[in-house]
Amino acid sequence: MDERVEAEHPVPDLGSIQEKIVARRFGAALADLDKVLQAEPDNPDALYMSAVCRRYSRDFEEALEFVERLKEIWPEHGRAHQEEGHAYRDMGRPDDALRAYARACRFNPALVASWRGQLDILRQKGLEEQARQVGAQLRSLQELPQPLLAVLDLIGQRKLLQAEDICRRFLQKVPHHVEGMRLLADIGVRLGVLDDAEFLLESALKLEPGNKRVRMDYIQALRKRQKFSAALEQARLLLDSAPENPQFKSLFAIESMQTGDYETALSTFDEILEQLPTDPVTLTSKGHAHKTCGNYDTAVAAYRDALESTPHHGEAWYSLANLKVYSFSDAEIERMHAQERNSNLSHMDRVHLCFALGKAYEDKGDFARSFQYYEQGNRLRKSQTTYKAEQMSQDLEAQREVCTKEFFERRSGTGCDAPDPIFIVGLPRAGSTLLEQILSSHSQVDGTLELPNILSLSQQLRRRARQGSLPPYPALLEEIPDEELEAFGRAYIDDTRIHRQGAPFFIDKMPNNFRHLGLIHLILPNAKIIDARRHPMACCFSGFKQLFAEGQEFTYDLADAGRYYRDYVELMDHWDSALPGKVLRVHYEDVVADTAGQVRRVLDHCGLPYEDACVNFHETRRSVRTPSSEQVRQPIYTSGLEQWRNFESWLDPLKRALGDVPARYPSPAQTERDTARS
Repeated sequence: MDERVEAEHPVPDLGSIQEKIVARRFGAALADLDKVLQAEPDNPDALYMSAVCRRYSRDFEEALEFVERLKEIWPEHGRAHQEEGHAYRDMGRPDDALRAYARACRFNPALVASWRGQLDILRQKGLEEQARQVGAQLRSLQELPQPLLAVLDLIGQRKLLQAEDICRRFLQKVPHHVEGMRLLADIGVRLGVLDDAEFLLESALKLEPGNKRVRMDYIQALRKRQKFSAALEQARLLLDSAPENPQFKSLFAIESMQTGDYETALSTFDEILEQLPTDPVTLTSKGHAHKTCGNYDTAVAAYRDALESTPHHGEAWYSLANLKVYSFSDAEIERMHAQERNSNLSHMDRVHLCFALGKAYEDKGDFARSFQYYEQGNRLRKSQTTYKAEQMSQDLEAQREVCTKEFFERRSGTGCDAPDPIFIVGLPRAGSTLLEQILSSHSQVDGTLELPNILSLSQQLRRRARQGSLPPYPALLEEIPDEELEAFGRAYIDDTRIHRQGAPFFIDKMPNNFRHLGLIHLILPNAKIIDARRHPMACCFSGFKQLFAEGQEFTYDLADAGRYYRDYVELMDHWDSALPGKVLRVHYEDVVADTAGQVRRVLDHCGLPYEDACVNFHETRRSVRTPSSEQVRQPIYTSGLEQWRNFESWLDPLKRALGDVPARYPSPAQTERDTARS
């Protein structure tokens, strides 16, 4: 019966509706659109067309209602904001139209109609300088070849694969078109293909050394690859070309900060603020620099100044929350709610606000409301990722299949014999920053960063397999000659030297390196490896509460997090079997219960003499660039061990995904607490 009714009343095709709109048959189009929205209430194309039809029919209020519905499900839908601008323009509200057009161009720079709409209003207002700047942007778009304008539009719509296909076909016909190369590199950065993007931008700069936009993108790509010295050099060249340009100053300050020159970074931020006293991005970056240096009060002041000028700047709200030891006042929470009700928030501003509100309500003990915001923030963040838990499980299974004990026996004696690196691996929020702070307090050890070098090498090997006749990574490790493995190890030592301060040993605390311990052992057989582990429920939920900048996409879903932890434990068990004694496992709970004893274990494993400074790690003054930066500057505390239990009612998806892993968690300290509780 239902199938027959559906056949008698099929949902209209959007293509046919589009034809009716072009023919100005708005009543017929709206009737069809109502049927589409009855079947799919959140269909973005139908919502957009409904707004267009109602505007043309001069039903402006209803048109704006449909725009609002569309922005709720897709905050950065450029054409939604453009349609809002058109409606306000036709209603005689030019100021509102101007703001809507500006948002549209920020979310999708290819929207010629929004640039033109801004230009018309600015000229009417007599704002000639602003009109000149917008006019220049409009002319550059109009001069762009049509295929590249389409590429820019598709990037704005997040249709990256379609954009890549058009861009590549264009460059096949016009191989050295610099803007085409820049756009393809932009797509590469968004897809995580960073080495290809870097090569494209480097090549484009050789063709047009004076192209400022290309150089800015090149700096961003170098930074993402953590080539901080090269990025700083490019930023200095950019600044030399226009010493008073605040945008160029900002890039130079950020790259100075990345290389550890916080004095230069902070003085440059202050120079920018003399020109732009209330710029929220500069104030927030200044706060980050002070946070990293341990200047808590100054960091808080900078974040608050950013919010005073721009209350919707979500990153500043989250940055306060991410200090971990900051508590929001009732007035601040109400200010966040006021921004939450703003339908013009960008996607990431809303994500940042959700995580900040989650922290605020957790501190107040309102765990139900806190979880609601953590869950919403994670859901929004996950909507823009491509993470597939099944694929990750298969990748880790491949490591177990290839890197067996027999394999390592066959490949013994390979690699660079440098003993310098100490790898701290595991999951984020498992205590790796605490272990790094303990070890870097030793006179013979430098703390560095979460270095990307091993992950980059693994990606390089994956591409090599795809481009040739070799088996896929990690199976191709069987094929790599001994001398090349030695060269990989030597390159790692050379490439990471920039992050060191001269001590004989240094720490690489990239947690995801646990996936590649076989590769690490082959290229750096004398490296020390420490597995930082924390109770699975505590670790996974702590990751769920933490908004990571990038690289930890499994944390945005409780079931994904549980599966990832389970896969991690299985792989670490495998490494213990294939490389006996190679990895020292350190449980976070044991470090809390017996700091001095665990410090001696860690130092013994690394072949280092005992030093009191390692126990008094919180007194060590150094830059710390992780979410735990303020926590590791305090003595050991126990309050964080059981925080996840406040949210236990909502964690069933995590428990199911973990299976029996929590029951098998082997920490003696954890067992003792559980026994005492029962």
